[in-house]
Amino acid sequence: MTATAPLIGLTCYRSDAEEPDYLRDTHYLRGGYVEALRRAGGIPVLLPPGEPRPLELFERLDGLLLAGGGDIDPAVYGGHAHEKVYRVDAERDRLELALARRAVDAGLPTLGICRGCQVVNVALGGTLIEHLPDAVGERVLHRTPDRQPTRHGVTVKPGSLLARVLGTESLEPSSWHHQAVRAVAQRLLPVAWSPDGVVEGLELPGHPFLLAVQWHPEQRAAEDPAEQRLFDAFVVAAGTRREPPVGR
Repeated sequence: MTATAPLIGLTCYRSDAEEPDYLRDTHYLRGGYVEALRRAGGIPVLLPPGEPRPLELFERLDGLLLAGGGDIDPAVYGGHAHEKVYRVDAERDRLELALARRAVDAGLPTLGICRGCQVVNVALGGTLIEHLPDAVGERVLHRTPDRQPTRHGVTVKPGSLLARVLGTESLEPSSWHHQAVRAVAQRLLPVAWSPDGVVEGLELPGHPFLLAVQWHPEQRAAEDPAEQRLFDAFVVAAGTRREPPVGR
């Protein structure tokens, strides 16, 4: 019997006042996420903010990908208002935090990317740096001054799940954020850092598969095998939930 391809829930944006007119009243996500999941053998399905039955939705998923996006409301983690905080969406915060906590409790394979890394940390009680230049300066750019992606080095802890999945302990991925982990949630383990000490990767010991990275692997996965391996390993883990019983 052939195993069914795993269904991967993929969080997404809701358009706001910053969008051009043609994107008003839309839910959307950049295609790199979808393409990387499809290459890995998963079936992606978008999870729009505002879902009134998040836990019912959760029960239908084999894996959860918490994607990039705007900032989490600082009030959620006891942070401070900051002029650089943008694209806050209370309904997206509620949905993703609820899904992340349930994924931890249920052992659902989970991959957090950029904002998704921050969501995992906040969901488990961690906090965030509201604006990175205030805390670490600008020796390492985590995004360009005009809010576009850039690249910088990342060092991964030897022997960590993240290092084993990537197949390397050093990479230079695409970075596109102005916030990051401040206090790591007690249950999480930091496993990657940028040269300025910013946490770039988290994992949850004892969980079947929970990895969260601060960078954007979907932007380079088509050309970089190490980045694609993040999606491959995640989909493999999600697929084990749909494996047929032995002898069937």
